Amino acid sequence: MDIQELDISKVISPALVNLDLQATSKLEVIEELTDLLVETGAVADKDAFIADVLYREEEGKTGLGEGVAIPHGKSTSVTSTSIAVGRTKNPVEWESLDDKPVNIIILFAVKNSDATTTHIKLLQKVAILLADDEVISQFQTVQTKEDFIKLLAKNQD
Repeated sequence: MDIQELDISKVISPALVNLDLQATSKLEVIEELTDLLVETGAVADKDAFIADVLYREEEGKTGLGEGVAIPHGKSTSVTSTSIAVGRTKNPVEWESLDDKPVNIIILFAVKNSDATTTHIKLLQKVAILLADDEVISQFQTVQTKEDFIKLLAKNQD
């Protein structure tokens, strides 16, 4: 994946968005979003990928605050670097910078060969977007998967 041409819309599709997650815990959120990644072929081994995500979760907080978390896993079980996005009806407990629960979760699945530059660039692009309170507010109210993706791809270089 060419870092210069990295475009968030190339690593996400409507099949990787669930605006009605049923999960009530962090693990359930990660499992539901991983199911989307497995169904689209982005992840080959669900259990191995979840283990990698949980390992990363132990290294530090992935809750950014304002109800948003960006868990991520670099894994040999990832066949193509992708992003799965979910929104829960009710906030879920998550280790976050503001110590508040989250209901918007952006799960990064990063192929090992993309693990350095691509991973950092994707996180950077999403983090810049999530620094905008108005964007976070729109994430809370957007009604369609396509609109969610458009919002996520907003402000691309």
